[in-house]
Amino acid sequence: MNANPAFPDLLPATPELMLVGGALLLLMFGVYRGERSGPAVSLGAILLLVAAGGLIVWLPRGTLTTFDGSFILDDFARFMKLLAFGGSAAAILMAQTYLMREKLQKFEFPVLLLLATAGMGMIVSAGDLIALYLGLELMSLSLYVVAAINRDSVPSTEAGLKYFVLGALSSGMLLYGCSLIYGSTGTVAFGGIAQAAPQGGLGLIVGLVFLFVGLCFKISAVPFHMWTPDVYEGAPTPVTAFFAAAPKVAAMALFIRVAISAFPTIVVQWQQIIVFVAIASMALGSFAAIGQRNIKRLMAYSSIGHMGFALVGLAAGTAEGVQGVLMYIAIYMAMTLGAFACILSMRHNGRMVEEISDLSGLSRTKPAMAFFFAVLLFSLAGIPPLAGFFAKYYVFLAAIKANLFTLAVIGVVMSVVGAYYYLAIVKTIYFDEPTKSFEPMPGEQVVILAVAGLFNLLFFVYPALLLDAASLAARSLY
Repeated sequence: MNANPAFPDLLPATPELMLVGGALLLLMFGVYRGERSGPAVSLGAILLLVAAGGLIVWLPRGTLTTFDGSFILDDFARFMKLLAFGGSAAAILMAQTYLMREKLQKFEFPVLLLLATAGMGMIVSAGDLIALYLGLELMSLSLYVVAAINRDSVPSTEAGLKYFVLGALSSGMLLYGCSLIYGSTGTVAFGGIAQAAPQGGLGLIVGLVFLFVGLCFKISAVPFHMWTPDVYEGAPTPVTAFFAAAPKVAAMALFIRVAISAFPTIVVQWQQIIVFVAIASMALGSFAAIGQRNIKRLMAYSSIGHMGFALVGLAAGTAEGVQGVLMYIAIYMAMTLGAFACILSMRHNGRMVEEISDLSGLSRTKPAMAFFFAVLLFSLAGIPPLAGFFAKYYVFLAAIKANLFTLAVIGVVMSVVGAYYYLAIVKTIYFDEPTKSFEPMPGEQVVILAVAGLFNLLFFVYPALLLDAASLAARSLY
């Protein structure tokens, strides 16, 4: 027996270790300085996320593994981590003015977001079922707390409680699925599961279904979407913005990693599940959003619909399909962050407003904000030549090449239905009579809105940069 086991090479996991170590240091600084430390801790969290992103780029190319293959850093993980870390940094930056005005600038908020982001990094790089679960719980536990960060607000505490209860249920289902998969294959490693899957039998298929149930909950796909509208509406708006961006990226990355790395030999079986979930999510997201009057609930149903569109690419089960999903998620995150920069600016007489009717005549009171918000809404609807059109184009193209013609046609029809409620908001902004003017938009929200708006507006000029990065990331899984 070796008395001195080899210490694992921690180089591939240094970005996550940096985030966790930095979060603990910022927590101690916050405890020492008290409530006044909120802005400094937020700035430190943003700098840590930027540094972790830089470290991902700096690390050696190729596929790096540690912890006996439980943690994998390949081009796919690099791409998704950069998106998740960027989304987290943007969410923390956007939140500053809101938290200060609402007297919610607790130093725990950015620390929890850092820990959640470390969990995202873990699940993006998961190479086995244990790493998958550890990362998922680190992310989820932090998210449960930030959903209820405003303890004086009944909707916020209710949102946190709903998210926690339903999240615990989904985690139990996911764990049950993992145990069945382990029992059927004798291994927790994705590579080993892939080899044993053809002989796995019924136990493996049932385990796969339960595992996918847990993953569907995390991306808020139908029929496990029930928490999304209530949590989006009840949580403080910056928290909703964060939920809509970075965790969606990480959960979709995990969905792709599990499907492609652990079950490549039984594509036909899991493809049926993905096709059903994609169609149900697109349909519910498109139709349920039509009657919404609260902009945050509308964005919740929009998010459900967009996850359905993204899953169209995964249903193809090909490298081109995965490339389409990666493109979709990157563009979706930019659209969503920009839209929430506008929603965070819906404020007058010292209080936030969330009704769509409050946007009436925005083009006359704030023309620049109205223009960029309209661009983002058109992009969310998939109107050419904006980035959202290309996002849908690539996933539908992958589905057609995989002979999933019915799925692609349903996707196109649901896009047309979904365009209605986005265009209805544009009509409110440009054609309704102005009711009141919003307060000036804070500088950090101006920056996020401008960057997201210009990205969506000018994406067609040079799409190759994102296309090549997504292609490289997708190929690394095959």
